[in-house]
Amino acid sequence: MTRNSFAEKIISFYRELDFGGSLPTGINILNPFRINPEVPIAISQFYRKFYNDNKRRYLVLGINPGRFGAGVTGIPFTDTIRLMEKCGIEIPGLRSFETSSVFIYEMIDRYGGPELFYADFYVSSVSPLGFTTAGKGGKELNYNYYDSRELTTAIVDFAIESLWKQIGFGIERNIAFCLGTGKNFSFLTKLNDTFHFFDRIEPLEHPRFIMQFKSRAKQFYIESYLEKFRKIHQVESQ
Repeated sequence: MTRNSFAEKIISFYRELDFGGSLPTGINILNPFRINPEVPIAISQFYRKFYNDNKRRYLVLGINPGRFGAGVTGIPFTDTIRLMEKCGIEIPGLRSFETSSVFIYEMIDRYGGPELFYADFYVSSVSPLGFTTAGKGGKELNYNYYDSRELTTAIVDFAIESLWKQIGFGIERNIAFCLGTGKNFSFLTKLNDTFHFFDRIEPLEHPRFIMQFKSRAKQFYIESYLEKFRKIHQVESQ
């Protein structure tokens, strides 16, 4: 274990992660780190396996954790199936499936596998904690931070503080990648215009949108991701 490594900074961040603001009526916080004692163990194993160094990485930002991916495992775009099959880490008693995770890990496989991908990228979300609301019959549903103006306003300070903390892990600031070409990209761009986190933000279509509406073009979108990610290395080598 490398002291003060990228991994230890991430683990410390998630151990302390909490939302202290007020949420709109009917919206609940989704914090897997406080729900299941096995989750902090799993994320420690994950980050020490792939981030136990001091290498700088590029940030990839999703929206916020969902109920079947990071909302269960604590690891962005990683359901329990991919966590076990692709990363070799198990959370006892849990099993979840997320279509976004399927897309991301197919892309990671094409990149060269988790070891190579996570050596270059750190994946997080604009809001590192998720949200839920009650649907028909009281069924718990995902709720994105931009689904209401009230929630968007409520998480602004949380998002800004979380981004600054994560940049401090050792994030390259010349470019970041945003998963979501619509509202997520718009919100992140506005924050970046004010706080100058990054020189540039590159949007990519969100995996959930691809899998739900463009699944026949999945390979096209995987290649789109890889093309933009590979340009980083072309710039670095110049």
